[in-house]
Amino acid sequence: MLFEGKERKQREQEMQRAGRLPPGQALTLKWPVLHYGSVPRFDAATWDFRIAGLIDTPVRLSWDEFNRLPKAGITSDFHCVTRWSRFDNHWEGVLFREVMNLVRLKPGVGYVLVHAEQGYTANVPLPDLDRDNVLFATHHDGQPLPAEHGFPLRLIVPHLYAWKSVKWVRGIEFLDRDAAGFWERNGYHMYGDPWKEQRFDTD
Repeated sequence: MLFEGKERKQREQEMQRAGRLPPGQALTLKWPVLHYGSVPRFDAATWDFRIAGLIDTPVRLSWDEFNRLPKAGITSDFHCVTRWSRFDNHWEGVLFREVMNLVRLKPGVGYVLVHAEQGYTANVPLPDLDRDNVLFATHHDGQPLPAEHGFPLRLIVPHLYAWKSVKWVRGIEFLDRDAAGFWERNGYHMYGDPWKEQRFDTD
């Protein structure tokens, strides 16, 4: 345990020197489990992914159809609003841009409301999703996502606090205005930039 603590501290100092550790954060070598509610049960036969909102035609994908979309991998850091950071995570899945390419957006779209199991939602501006390193992950560090970390599908938005990296995603809704999600309605910041410490609506 003493060696693990020393290793963690050395790694944390390395990340600070590299400018990769946001203010108020501490490095973790583990992957803490944090979420609201219970872990949903996955059924491939009934699971679907829906795209709705300001688009020409709504889309519904089955689990098999979603998995036939082109795959990609990214490596990124992960910053939780509860003040821990985990570095160099390798994610595999479907880029957000691949999903967005399935629809034609109507004029004025600027925001996305991410929908997940049990009615959970999170809001993200469209430009923050339309990036090379934002994807819907099915795997983490070479293994399928554990259920408690979002299996079968988790959105990964590396440059925002991890509550925006929604677990158990079931769809996205394109909007012309910002609309608060679950945590945003309960005191969290509407945007969530770790480098500005935008944790709460008072920040």
